[in-house]
Amino acid sequence: MLNSIRDDNQLYKLDYIIEWFQKKRAESDMTVEEIGVNDLDQWNVDKTSGNISHNSKGFFEVIGIKVTNTFDREVGKKGWSQPIIAKNPGGILGILMKKINGVPHYLIQAKAEPGNIGKLQLSPTLQATTSNLLKAHGGIRPLFAEYFDEPKNAKIIYAKWQSEDGGRFHLKSNYNMIVEVNEDEELIIPDSFIWVTLFQIKQLLKIENFVGPHIRGIISYL
Repeated sequence: MLNSIRDDNQLYKLDYIIEWFQKKRAESDMTVEEIGVNDLDQWNVDKTSGNISHNSKGFFEVIGIKVTNTFDREVGKKGWSQPIIAKNPGGILGILMKKINGVPHYLIQAKAEPGNIGKLQLSPTLQATTSNLLKAHGGIRPLFAEYFDEPKNAKIIYAKWQSEDGGRFHLKSNYNMIVEVNEDEELIIPDSFIWVTLFQIKQLLKIENFVGPHIRGIISYL
C-alpha cells in the first residue's frame, strides 16, 4: 500500500500532528488522585466476596479467580490466585476512514484516560464500552458512535471481535472496526480529533507513549 510508505496527508504534515498532540496534552486540565477503593463514588465492595462493582451493574466487576494445573507457566503446577476484571461486555473500538483527494485518511483522537502516561494518548475515533453506548454513566453517547453501531451511508472495511489481555480481563473481547464514509460526506470534526494517514500512524508509533494500544490493534489489519 503506497499510502503506508509516504507522507501524503492532504491536510496536515506529520510535524503539525505531533505539535497538535503535544499541545493537547499540555492543555489538559484532568487530574488523577489515588484514593481508597472504599471512597469510590458509585462503586461498591461486596462484604461477603470482596468483589467490586458499579451501582448501575454496568462497566465491569473486579472478581477473584484461582488458577490451577499451570504446568506450562513460570510458577509450575502450583498455580496462583489473583483479582481480574470480569463481566465487562465487549465494546466497540472503531476508526473512521475517509478518502481525501483519493488518499485514505483515518480519524483519530487525543483521548484522556486516568491511567495513561501523559494523560492523553492517540486513540481510535470511537473507544466505547457497551455501558458507554447505553449511557450507563448518565452522560451522552460518544461522538461518531452512530457510524459504528448503526452504520448508514458508510462501508464497513473491517469488523471482527478480538480478544483482550487474558491476564487482566476475564473472557473479554472488543469489536474492532474500520468504517469508510463517503468522500463527499461533511463531518464536523472537534478539535480533539484529527485526520491522519497510515504512514503517519506508523511514524507516530516511533514516539514513546504517543499511540494507544487500541489504534495499534486496529491498524494491524491494514
